[in-house]
Amino acid sequence: MKNEQPIEDITGEMKRRFAKHFLDLILLQLIKTKPMWGYRIIKKTEQQYGIRLRHGALYPLLNTLEAAGFLRSRKALVKGRLRKIYEITPKGKQIIESYHTFLKEQIKT
Repeated sequence: MKNEQPIEDITGEMKRRFAKHFLDLILLQLIKTKPMWGYRIIKKTEQQYGIRLRHGALYPLLNTLEAAGFLRSRKALVKGRLRKIYEITPKGKQIIESYHTFLKEQIKT
């Protein structure tokens, strides 16, 4: 067939679409693997999902997730610079598990 996309292109597109619509979950999952600060979150999101986040989009979402109790932040000195480090809370872990359970159920049907 002439117009078939390579599987890598399709997979990359699916990752970008998922990341765009479920960015809150992506951020929680990234932070669950390792507490991190904003710039590192931006870089990891770009590396893993091909999504370029702007600071103006990231920080309001992080603040919303923190206000909802899914994340907490603390200030820490990292390589001589003061950083705001985000960590996932037990409530944040629960929401990730809920989505995993939901997705597994959907895949079964």
